[in-house]
Amino acid sequence: MRVHYLSHVPFEKLGTLAEWFDAHGHPVSASRLYQGAPLPAPEDLDALVVMGGPMGADDEARYPWMADEKRLIEACIQAGKKVLGVCLGAQLIARVLGAPVAANPEREIGWFPVQSTEAGAGDPLGALFSDGAPVLHWHGDTFAIPEGAVHLARSWGCDNQAFRYGDHVLGLQFHLELAPDNARALCRECADELRDGGPWVQSEAEMLADPALFHAARQRLHRLLDLFFA
Repeated sequence: MRVHYLSHVPFEKLGTLAEWFDAHGHPVSASRLYQGAPLPAPEDLDALVVMGGPMGADDEARYPWMADEKRLIEACIQAGKKVLGVCLGAQLIARVLGAPVAANPEREIGWFPVQSTEAGAGDPLGALFSDGAPVLHWHGDTFAIPEGAVHLARSWGCDNQAFRYGDHVLGLQFHLELAPDNARALCRECADELRDGGPWVQSEAEMLADPALFHAARQRLHRLLDLFFA
């Protein structure tokens, strides 16, 4: 399986996604959009991974490459490619599928539980969150669930946390892929987002305090990838 990922900023990396792709022998290529890198043609890949970033899903005026990125996402979905979006990536997929993206009532940053929705509990992917375990969040915006998609998971701070569209498209608002060094980079590069606090905002020290949380997230991500890319 040929995997291509879209990177919006240098500090949002594949993290433990890369471990799974490497362990399964899937070659990985990238378009670093912040460097003006070209986009691939849909026929040159089997799976598209759209990563996160601090920009908004409708920021084409500030980031002109975003319009072409959305066209690539749409073409890959129409071609039946596997498409996985994380945080901003999930929001971009939602926009391509016709759903709005807007500011969440509260910023959500830190380890907070997600729970399966009723529909998600009966879905192989959504059922992975039936235990209500904490995952690492870092977002201020939220997507609406696209028409025809299955709403898989929610949290107390944000109702729309994950969706599946058919068998080939998955959007995750949260970050299972972050290893401690990836989370540390986010805390460094986006420190201003931590200053105002809020009911769903942890400090850097709180986010990095428990290595077991990162280990559990990595295991959950790899189980999810086993199912999604089966």
